[in-house]
Amino acid sequence: MRILGIDPGSRQTGFGLIDAEGNRMRHVHSGFLRIQGEDFPARLRAIFLGIGELMQDYAPEAVAIEQVFVSRNADSALKLGQARGAAICGALQAEVPVAEYSPREVKQALVGRGGAAKEQVQHMVGLLLGLSAPLQADQADALAIAICHHHVSATLGRIPGAAGARGGRFR
Repeated sequence: MRILGIDPGSRQTGFGLIDAEGNRMRHVHSGFLRIQGEDFPARLRAIFLGIGELMQDYAPEAVAIEQVFVSRNADSALKLGQARGAAICGALQAEVPVAEYSPREVKQALVGRGGAAKEQVQHMVGLLLGLSAPLQADQADALAIAICHHHVSATLGRIPGAAGARGGRFR
């Protein structure tokens, strides 16, 4: 299964694609969409189009995206939520299911602790995918989200009647 992980941001949106089968995972492609300009609606359009292009070029079978965390700055949280929405719409345009994971769930799936440091998550992404070069933070986060989705899907697939049911978080 090919999975696209997305770490949304209004200025930089990380993405990571993995191929996963059983216990094996392989890094396909990763990077980030650098969103230029001050016109916020134009930045949302760039996210939508960029994710749509990734969907077209790499044909993932599933998409996983990080949920918005509550910030002290309401304006930042709203912009992040809108960036997430643009990314989700870009993925859904290809009629591919989208799953959402909290930062805590991603850290738990990769490191075994929901309060793990970002550096620990980056290190585990490199280990699990056999990458030797260091990853940019948004890129590593997006790959971590894709790996988390694979782990959750694989676990649910082993439980009779649980496949596709994750508390309504699949879109």
